[in-house]
Amino acid sequence: MTHPTELSIIVPIFNEEESLPVLYEELSRSLATMGELGIRSEIVMVDDCSTDGSLGVMRGLQRRDARIRLVKFRRNFGQTAALAAGFDMSRGRVVVTLDGDLQNDPADIPGLVEELDRGYDIVAGWRKKRHDGLVLRRLPSIIANRLIGVVTGVTIHDTGCTLKAFRRELIKSISIYAEQHRFLPVLSKGSGARISEMVVNHRPRRFGSSKYGLGRATRVLIDLVTVNFIARFSRQPIQYFGLFSLATLAGGLLFGGVALMSLDLGGDSPDPNFSFNEWQMSIVHILAVIFSAFIYFLFLGLLAELAIKASGMHRRSTLDRILNELH
Repeated sequence: MTHPTELSIIVPIFNEEESLPVLYEELSRSLATMGELGIRSEIVMVDDCSTDGSLGVMRGLQRRDARIRLVKFRRNFGQTAALAAGFDMSRGRVVVTLDGDLQNDPADIPGLVEELDRGYDIVAGWRKKRHDGLVLRRLPSIIANRLIGVVTGVTIHDTGCTLKAFRRELIKSISIYAEQHRFLPVLSKGSGARISEMVVNHRPRRFGSSKYGLGRATRVLIDLVTVNFIARFSRQPIQYFGLFSLATLAGGLLFGGVALMSLDLGGDSPDPNFSFNEWQMSIVHILAVIFSAFIYFLFLGLLAELAIKASGMHRRSTLDRILNELH
């Protein structure tokens, strides 16, 4: 009788040829501890179109260990897409994610799973003592974490830590893209998810160089706006749109009233000292058009975000059905 997989480890990989053998040995030791408790595990490695020998190393490891499953991207899509693909392919009731650069410690996995079993849906790792550069990594991370907490109300010390544990039923209902993997606790909070965090070991990078830079901060800020909108208003968007529509209507009525006041209808002007010439009225008209266009394109973008989220959930449910038929 084949026992169901209970724990899935998802590792996004991009140019980690030197790190992979060490990572595999550390994962094996950690999963051996879980195996002693009768927990069946799998390792899902997602190759984000590496340009070094990472794929060859992963295939070699797969030949040695049947627990390893591989996903290969045809081009580089980024860490969020790699994690999303890993979620789609995972089969465990508990899903743990970690980076492939050895800075996350696989020895923390049993502790994350134990914390999850205390009744939580998500356990986020907290790199309390980080071994990264202050200016390029730690300081932007501190600012981003504080900003995310203020805007979303979900206070986690380290949203950017990839080392997290999830219950399968929760993670399979969330669609992520762009840089949204760091917002998984925020996206799940709206559905009533119970969130905890645990201090985890963070180690200096041993091989290669970091793939992250300050340019990523801009994308994170954009995603913060998107995620906050989705988390707050995706269930009743008409309330959000209606508020701005009323504001736009009020602005239009105001401009219309000003225009009527400036007309000479053959009688005395309501205010002899207040009048608009044609040039001034043209400016008002242009500003009104620009403002209307701004509101239109803003909400068109937000509607597109909702459409992407909905299509992602449909894609995930379809893939689940296909995988169930195959297995």
